[in-house]
Amino acid sequence: MLDGRVALITGSSRGIGLAIGRELARAGAHVMLNCDRSVGEVQAAVGTLPGGQDRHGWFQASVEEPAGVSAMMAEVDRRWGRLDILVNNAGVTRFVPHHDLEALDLDLFDRIYRVNLRGVFLCIRAARVLLERHPPGLVVNISSIAATTAVGSNVAYCASKAAVVNLTQSLARALAPAIRINAVSPGLIDTELTQGWKEYREEQIAKNPMQRLGTPEDVAAAVLALATLLPYANGMNLVLDGGRCLT
Repeated sequence: MLDGRVALITGSSRGIGLAIGRELARAGAHVMLNCDRSVGEVQAAVGTLPGGQDRHGWFQASVEEPAGVSAMMAEVDRRWGRLDILVNNAGVTRFVPHHDLEALDLDLFDRIYRVNLRGVFLCIRAARVLLERHPPGLVVNISSIAATTAVGSNVAYCASKAAVVNLTQSLARALAPAIRINAVSPGLIDTELTQGWKEYREEQIAKNPMQRLGTPEDVAAAVLALATLLPYANGMNLVLDGGRCLT
């Protein structure tokens, strides 16, 4: 399905990002994984992709830093000469009760916006020329149902994900037809991060019509669908929550 295509996934040394990388690799794509700090982890992750290190690669760069993002795109260009799919998955958060405004310190607030929102913009801007080389390129921004429900790990996180959806729609209009841009908004996903939120997890499972959390593989399947089955989708926010928004 994706033979000869190249995909870059930010924040992909584990969890949702790595699951997306595996799914796209299984479909035939060359995959570039990305990490901020966990170099050993992302190196090992590349070896788990179908085809291993002969077909795929990794790059250490923080999406907060324009120079690092530009260097990452240059490496994709050097290695494959093209980029067909950019998945903006990198994100940060910390659980802070919504009513506790003092606990949401400004350093955390600002970093959430630098990574979750500005990082998405920086990656799209740096990847634009590559994505336009073999149109239509595809960008998938990983948002959250927190964007519309305002239920999430903290208020800054919720607001940042709402901004990602709005950015998706603005750029989908501005960069089409050479680049399609869509968002995937999962509910709470069963990852290493969320496994520490025992009480919150149980509450979300109880409120979900499917009676379970989503998995990283659920999100990966949605990204693959946007890349293969939904070529006319542009500016869409695909909600993937098992019906959680209905309750």
